[in-house]
Amino acid sequence: MTHATVKKIVLPLLGVIAVLSLWTVLSQTVATDLPSPARTWRESRRYVLEPFFKDGEMNQGIGRLAFYSLVRVGKGFALALLLGTPVGFLLGLSRAFHQSFDPIVQFLRPISPLAWLPLGLVIFQKSEPAAIFTIALCAMWPTVINTAVGVRSISQDYLNVGRVLRLSRWKMLTKIVVPASLPYVFTGYRLSLGLAWLVIVAAEMLTGTPGVGGFLWQEYNSLVYSHIILSVVTIGVIGFLLDRLMGVVERRVRVA
Repeated sequence: MTHATVKKIVLPLLGVIAVLSLWTVLSQTVATDLPSPARTWRESRRYVLEPFFKDGEMNQGIGRLAFYSLVRVGKGFALALLLGTPVGFLLGLSRAFHQSFDPIVQFLRPISPLAWLPLGLVIFQKSEPAAIFTIALCAMWPTVINTAVGVRSISQDYLNVGRVLRLSRWKMLTKIVVPASLPYVFTGYRLSLGLAWLVIVAAEMLTGTPGVGGFLWQEYNSLVYSHIILSVVTIGVIGFLLDRLMGVVERRVRVA
């Protein structure tokens, strides 16, 4: 077995075994209400083995519930990028725009999704658009900030070359500014995607809509602890996969 195989497979596997062992010990000693890994699997396996079954509005397979959440995240994330990317470029390119709107960005950025969601419900009167509104508003700030930082970090030599060649503003933007700031932009996209996934869980828990977050809150109220753990594991797995997917897209765009 090569050293690379050990690092990629064996070491992560040992880490998983260690976590499962600690979980088992805690469930039998300190936190006796916490179901063990074996019990969690017994009580949750139908949701995993039949991921798309539907017996009711909230009693559905984990795959179907995750799909509902991912659709909302996709809509909110797309809206966050549509809003955040141009704002970030404007903050980086225009000193006047930066001086005018950077204080507003810094004021809005730390506001919790738990504060935005009630406002979304007031505006839209429905949980679905309110959740998408909340995702977009909370997830756009990493894109805004990283894009602005990327633009301001462009070497002055690149900009001077564009001026010497007398490139138009559009060509300066598409040939120099965007390619040079792309690593920062995609870092913002990855952070925004992770934040969007965090926000949807909170939004579904508060609104009770079908999805991973809504299922988690329902099972908490029903004191079905194994299903809570199933929801937590699902949230972590999907968040991990989304981050890796965005990393693949970033590498392909850079190569292209």
